Amino acid sequence: MKLVIVAVGLRVPDWAQTAYDDYAKRFPAELRVELRAVKTEPRGSRTVAQMQAAERERIETAIASAVGRNARVVALDERGSTLTTQALATRLTTWQREGDGVALVIGGPDGLEPAFRQGAHERIRLSDMTLPHAMARVLLIEQLYRAWSINANHPYHRE
Repeated sequence: MKLVIVAVGLRVPDWAQTAYDDYAKRFPAELRVELRAVKTEPRGSRTVAQMQAAERERIETAIASAVGRNARVVALDERGSTLTTQALATRLTTWQREGDGVALVIGGPDGLEPAFRQGAHERIRLSDMTLPHAMARVLLIEQLYRAWSINANHPYHRE
């Protein structure tokens, strides 16, 4: 199974990149997590809907090139389902069993285009609080690693 995080925004602070890279390298060879960052649409005189549409095209291109058009798309959305870490571990097992690629998508400053969000296979949220996009990347990869550690009976996660 291929697991890809598609995130709008090319640059993050050094601390966030360092933290992300630290977790990414911990995954075993059979479950590598790849990051595909896509460009944020410049504001200019464009409407939010126009910016979201442009970002959607970039997101869909990144998903198709990373995991294929049949990928399971999981949108990170503040209105999505709340999951415990244990529930995420269960989802990860299901995704691995199904064997298809999974794309977890983090939107830009204005969020994901509503139609894209609604068309996703799943919508989950990381927190009830608003998070900076760099923090969302770090939190997501840490939780994916924690979910893997639960499934592998690795001592990282403790109840």
